[in-house]
Amino acid sequence: MKHGKKYQDSVKLIQQNNYEPEEAIALALQTAKAKFDETLEVSVRLGVDPRHADQQVRGTVVLPHGTGKTVRVLVFAKGDNARIAEEAGADYVGAEELIAKIQGENWFDFDVCVATPDMMGLVGRIGRVLGPKGLMPNPKSGTVTMDVAKAISDIKAGKVEYRVDKTAIVHVPFGKASFGAEKLNDNFKVLMDAIQKAKPAAAKGTYVKSVVVSTTMGPGIKMNAARFVGVAAAAAK
Repeated sequence: MKHGKKYQDSVKLIQQNNYEPEEAIALALQTAKAKFDETLEVSVRLGVDPRHADQQVRGTVVLPHGTGKTVRVLVFAKGDNARIAEEAGADYVGAEELIAKIQGENWFDFDVCVATPDMMGLVGRIGRVLGPKGLMPNPKSGTVTMDVAKAISDIKAGKVEYRVDKTAIVHVPFGKASFGAEKLNDNFKVLMDAIQKAKPAAAKGTYVKSVVVSTTMGPGIKMNAARFVGVAAAAAK
């Protein structure tokens, strides 16, 4: 793959493979040269085997400064729960009519789905459609709940989900370049603390193997993964 001049110039800024987190984020900001507000993402390679159910790593965390993205929330609910969802700021609220709209019109003008438990039988009808897009409500991510107001509030405030993929890597966005270093460092710390606390008991050896931060259009910048080894062990206790 051939990269442009801006990307090549950014690569030249990277002088080592073990930056401290604060240094890596500051350097990543220097590589954010696009005309739009680039997103910063962290990729964490974990010492787990995702093929085993007892080594899955998945959870959610509310970033203190949000993600910088406007999130459109769809809520599957009826009765009082539907009213509460509307009052809490959900962008779309409904039941059968939303299922029909998604099925019939291939409509996906939303980013997150929340559902009350009693609606999951209905939502299951479109599970094959929502699942591949990462939109299926799930209790583990807090999107299947009776407390729809809190779910909506957390999502709008900047809740992100982290989940290990089949290659044992967690990819999570944690803010925009316009946030500046201080806010990005705050978000990064909260996110990494959550990932480290989620270490499965069955995981052996080094848990955090590598940590790489990058902007939307920039190169990956490797952090000093050893910085997180002791923290991960302490968090798991």
